[in-house]
Amino acid sequence: MTGVKGQVQKRGVERRRAMVDAAIDLFARQGVRGTGVAAIAERAGATPSALIHHFGSKDGLVRAVLEEADRRALARLSVPAGAEPTLDQAFDWFIRDAGHTAATEGQLAALHTTLTAENLQPGSVLHTWFRDRGRALRTHLSDLFTRAVADGSARPDLDPVVMAAETAAFLEGAHLLWLLDPEQVDLVGVHRSYFEGLAARLRP
Repeated sequence: MTGVKGQVQKRGVERRRAMVDAAIDLFARQGVRGTGVAAIAERAGATPSALIHHFGSKDGLVRAVLEEADRRALARLSVPAGAEPTLDQAFDWFIRDAGHTAATEGQLAALHTTLTAENLQPGSVLHTWFRDRGRALRTHLSDLFTRAVADGSARPDLDPVVMAAETAAFLEGAHLLWLLDPEQVDLVGVHRSYFEGLAARLRP
C-alpha cells in the first residue's frame, strides 16, 4: 500500500507541475486576465475541475506560479536558507541570475512583469503579494548593505535603505528594458556593468 500511495502522490506532483508550466506559458503570452482555467487545463492535459482541485481557484494557481518562479531562482543559484551573503557574493548571484533568465527563464520574467502591471492598484488580487515581495527584497538588500558597512567592505556614510531602493529599481528596470527589446539590451552585460560600478562606488 505504501508503494501505491507513493505512486499516487508522485502522479499528483507531476500533474500539478504540468499545470503550473502550462499556466506560465499561457499567462506570459496572454496575461492572467486573458487566460481561462479551461485553456490552462487543456494545455496541461487535465480537466478544469482537476486544476481547481489542486489549486482551489485561478488566483491560487497564479500564486503557485509566482512561488515557482522564486523557487527556481533560489534553486539555480544554490542559495542556502538563511544565507547572509557578502556584497561580492550577492552581486555575483544577481549577475548569474540574469544569465539564467536570459537563457531559459524569459517566460517567467515576462509573466512577472505582466502580473506586476496588472496588480498596481490597491485592492487588485495580487497587489498585496507584489507589494510585500518588493518590501521583502528591499529589506534583504538593506540588510546586505548594513552588513557591508559593519564589516568595513562599504563606506560608513552609506544609506542602506536608499541603496536598497536603488538596487531594486535597477533590477526591475533592467528586466523590463530587456523584455521590450532583447535584441538591443544585453541583460547580463547591463547587470555586470551596474554591479561592478556599484561595488566601486561602495568601497571605503
